[in-house]
Amino acid sequence: MSQGYLALVLHAHLPYVRHVEHEHFLEERWFYEAVSDCYIPLIDMMDRLEEEKIPFRFTMSLTSPLLTMLGDPLMQNRYEKYLNLLLELADKEIIRLRQQPEFLALAFFYQKKLLKARNIFLNRYHKKLIDGFKKHMTLGHLEIITSGATHAYFPLAEPSRKTVRAQVATGIATHQSYLGSAPEGIWLPECGYYPGDDKILNEYGLKYFFLDIHGILYATHRPKYACYAPIFCPSGVAAFSRDQESSKQVWSMSEGYPGDPDYREYYRDIGFDLDYDYIYPYIHPEGVQVNTGFKYYRVTGKNQEKQVYHPEQAARKAREHALNFKLNRQKQISRLSKKMDRPPIIVAPYDAELFGHWWFEGPQFLENLFRSIAADPQNIKLITPMDYLSRFPHNQITQPCMSSWGNQGYHDVWLDESNAWIYPNLHQAAYRMSELVQRFPSADENITRTLKQAARELLLAQSSDWAFIMKTGTMVSYAIERTKNHLHNFNHLYEQLIHHNINLKQLEQLENQNHIFPEIDYQTFK
Repeated sequence: MSQGYLALVLHAHLPYVRHVEHEHFLEERWFYEAVSDCYIPLIDMMDRLEEEKIPFRFTMSLTSPLLTMLGDPLMQNRYEKYLNLLLELADKEIIRLRQQPEFLALAFFYQKKLLKARNIFLNRYHKKLIDGFKKHMTLGHLEIITSGATHAYFPLAEPSRKTVRAQVATGIATHQSYLGSAPEGIWLPECGYYPGDDKILNEYGLKYFFLDIHGILYATHRPKYACYAPIFCPSGVAAFSRDQESSKQVWSMSEGYPGDPDYREYYRDIGFDLDYDYIYPYIHPEGVQVNTGFKYYRVTGKNQEKQVYHPEQAARKAREHALNFKLNRQKQISRLSKKMDRPPIIVAPYDAELFGHWWFEGPQFLENLFRSIAADPQNIKLITPMDYLSRFPHNQITQPCMSSWGNQGYHDVWLDESNAWIYPNLHQAAYRMSELVQRFPSADENITRTLKQAARELLLAQSSDWAFIMKTGTMVSYAIERTKNHLHNFNHLYEQLIHHNINLKQLEQLENQNHIFPEIDYQTFK
C-alpha cells in the first residue's frame, strides 16, 4: 500500500456557445481555442503515455455543454475551418519572418503544432474527440464525472431545489448519452454546495463531489483529518476537499508555476501586435482584434521588456516544475501519514483550460508529472476519488457548510450588484416550469416539444457563466443578452402553452438554434 495518494482533477467546461445564425461569433472562438490548446493536447498526452505503457490515472469532468459542442457536426466542421485558416496564417508568418531567425523558428513551431492538431482531429479521431476521452476511460486511465447540465450555481437556486434536480438529472443523462455509462461523481458547478443538496445527488446514484476546504473545515463536526480524507454527508454521499498547498503552486499568480519568466506570455499575440491590414483576414470580420494563438514572447517579468519565447527552455522548466510538484507532495504525504490511521489523499482540482490555454506548457507539466510518478512511485500513487472510497469505505460522517471555490469562498462572484437581477427571474421561471409540468401531465407531440424547449431555455439561462462574466466585466453585453434571450424564449413558450397557442414555426427555430439535450426530461421540474 502506498504511503499516500494524489487525486488530480481537471474540470473541463465551456458555456454553450453554438450559434447557427452565422459562423463568426466571437464567443465560439472560446471553444475553438480550448480544443486546440487544451483538449487535443490532453488527448495526445494520454495517447502517448498509453502507447509507451506509462501508467497514469486521474479524474476529469466533461460538462454537458462541452460534450454537446464536441459532438456537434456543425461545431466540428467550423473547427476544421478554424484550423485551416490558422495554417494559412502560419504560411504567411513564415514568409514575413524569414529574415528574423528567432521568430521564424517560432512560426515553424506553431505550424507544426497546428498540423499535428489537424491530424489528431481529422485522421486519428475523425472529428470525434469525445472518443479520445472515452477510450482512456475504458482503458482505466481516466475517471470521467458529470456536472450540472448547464453549470448553474446551485447555492442560489430557488428554495424548492427543482433547478438542482433538473440540472443533476440532465447532466447525468447527457453523460450517459455521450459516454455510455452512468457517472459516479459530480463536479458541483463552481464547487457550489448548499447543505442538503447531497440528498439529491444520492437519489440520482452519485457517490461523491468536491468542496473547497472551508466547506469541510467548517462542517457541523470538524473532520478529524481535515481535507486529507473524504467525509460522508448524512445522505451517504462523500465529499472531497481541495488541498490548498497543491492548489497554490499552480493557481497563484505571484507564486504559481505559470508565472515563471521562461513560460509563454498569454497576453502578447500577433492578433493585437501586427498591423490591421496584415492580420484582418484572421481576426473577426467586423475588425474586432482577437487572439490568433501566435504568441512570440515569454513571461519574462513585470518590469522587463518581453523577451522571445524559447519552447525548449520552457519545456525544461515544465520538467523541473513537475519534479518539484511531486517532491512537495511526497513531503506532504510523509508528514501527514505519521498523523493518520490511513494513507492521506491530496485532492488537486483545477480548471482543465488552465493546462494549455492559459498555461501553454501545462500539458507538458502533467505528462512529466505522470512519467515521474510512474518511474519512481515511492510513497505517492495516482488515484481517483472512487478508487479511494473503494479502498477506504469507512469515513467520518458530518454535514459540510455552504461554500464555493469563488472569491471569499461563498457567493461574491455570482451575486453582487452586477448580476443580482438575474435570480428573481430565474426563480420565477423555475416555478413556472414546474407549473407547466403539473398542468400537462400528459401531452400530445407539439405540447411535449414545447415543454422540452421551455426546459432547455430555462437550463441555458441558469448557466453560472453569465453571472461570472457580468461580475468580471468581460463580454458583459453578451452575457446579459444570453440571459435575457433565454428567459424571453422561456416566458414566450410558457404563454403559448398557457393560452393553447403554440407557434410551431417559432418553436422549430428555437429547437434548431438551441440544439442541446435532445431527449431532455422536462418532468424533472415536477
